Amino acid sequence: MAPPSADSPVAHHVREEPEALQTTINSEPSSLLSKHYPTPLVYSGSLDQYESFDLTTVIGKEFPTVQLTELLKDDSKIKDLAITVSQRGVVFFRNQDINIEEQKTLAQKLGELSGKPETSKLHKHAVSNSKRGIPVDDKGTLDDEVSIVSSDTPRESDGNKFADRAPRKTANHVWHSDITFENIPSDYALLKVVSLPGKVGGDTLFASGYDAYDRLSPSWQDFLEGLTATHFQPSFNKIVAEKGIELIEENRGTPENTGTHFQAVHPVIRTNPVTGWKSIFGGGQQVEHGWINNVTDRESELIKGYLLETIASNYDLQVRIKWNQNDLAIWDNRSVFHTDIGDYKEKRVAHRVLSLGERPYLDKNSSSRREALGGL
Repeated sequence: MAPPSADSPVAHHVREEPEALQTTINSEPSSLLSKHYPTPLVYSGSLDQYESFDLTTVIGKEFPTVQLTELLKDDSKIKDLAITVSQRGVVFFRNQDINIEEQKTLAQKLGELSGKPETSKLHKHAVSNSKRGIPVDDKGTLDDEVSIVSSDTPRESDGNKFADRAPRKTANHVWHSDITFENIPSDYALLKVVSLPGKVGGDTLFASGYDAYDRLSPSWQDFLEGLTATHFQPSFNKIVAEKGIELIEENRGTPENTGTHFQAVHPVIRTNPVTGWKSIFGGGQQVEHGWINNVTDRESELIKGYLLETIASNYDLQVRIKWNQNDLAIWDNRSVFHTDIGDYKEKRVAHRVLSLGERPYLDKNSSSRREALGGL
């Protein structure tokens, strides 16, 4: 069969924002529609008393000795921690004694003290929730607001994935931000590793969406700032059909995160309200099954491919963390992509808590990270 001609309907097919989802991008709060965007927050210096160091020039910071339970006693320190996470992308804490309830409290306070809407609480994952019967502690406690990130879970749902000779995608395809298929996605994520596969394996990579934006030419920056993307996660309903797993359908942490379509329209370039810096947002695995709106299918695939390449191929905007037991990472899902490295067979378990943030928006007058920091 001959390929479609340039004048054929197939060649000119354009994916538009789904009618059912157009309100997702067009129903921003009146304060945003009138261009009254949040003012970036200013770090007060309350965390300077603690030992810390940057992991790269672009992304990552580590506090090797402080306990997060100590910071929980002081809201000014939690606010400065939120600012630090948003500026550095991801922050690591070693050998933490924080329990799951304290982890939840910290996640919610990070969002509240940095200005998230009152209606945004902790995320309830549609699939990875208490309905799966996985306890969050040794007392058998079940909690919808905690996702147990276990290597056993994907083995149960996709046993062939871990077969020694199973064909795999390249690891680059797994870069993502969390739950961007929700109308109100996550601002801060807290992940504590409680069980490790062994002495090596199971590292996590993080990449700066800020610096990825700065790698684009001014022409591409302008072009992408005029686009939205439909984020889509089709696997949840597939799992329900195949495994009979019950989903959380209503109010997954905010009334706006309801339903089972698992699609949301967000700007391709997003402004982080805490820093006021622009970041690539419509890239990586979260749009693998989605699309760029108001362009042809082929153009959508090209844009998605280039943004993924920018995130995954520039090693100098990435940081790699080797976990020890009870280490905890906090990252800003608005401006950071991450991917775990599945180079192990032993069991690996972590507890993840996600704070929900604001509806994603782009303030075209906001700056890039390099502009704000004088070219750094």
